[in-house]
Amino acid sequence: MNTRLIYLTIATLGSTAALASHTVPAAERAVSARTATPPCGPGLDIKNVAKDSRCFELRIYTVAPGSSADVLHARFRERTIALFRKHGMTVVGFWQPVARLDQLVYILAYRDAAARDSAWAAFNADPEWLKTRAEMKVSVDVDNTFMVATDYGTLK
Repeated sequence: MNTRLIYLTIATLGSTAALASHTVPAAERAVSARTATPPCGPGLDIKNVAKDSRCFELRIYTVAPGSSADVLHARFRERTIALFRKHGMTVVGFWQPVARLDQLVYILAYRDAAARDSAWAAFNADPEWLKTRAEMKVSVDVDNTFMVATDYGTLK
């Protein structure tokens, strides 16, 4: 599993009505437990960053050989989005890269890094998520990037 944490800013994002859900392999949960979310959200002292920005997380899933992208999409469509909302995660949007049909890209928003960590901890412990993960198995590599909005962008 390849996990990278990258600091970026969001200038502007288009709106989207597409939604989805999430799967976290055991290996990723172990890495996440050891890797703290970087400072993210309002009040950061970074040049060109909106002081009232939420914490955004860009996640790119690459389906492992032998797993199904269709199952991944179905899992997000049918179950995971509701669980994200249940645990206070704001879905910004989901995208299908046209040249990488083995990938899914999505962005979630949180009040700040602490809210992100709390939401993911609750999500990963949710019995409905554990059931979903067991019933709709998909192996993915996850690349996530934490971002804050610029002071001139339209999305905060």
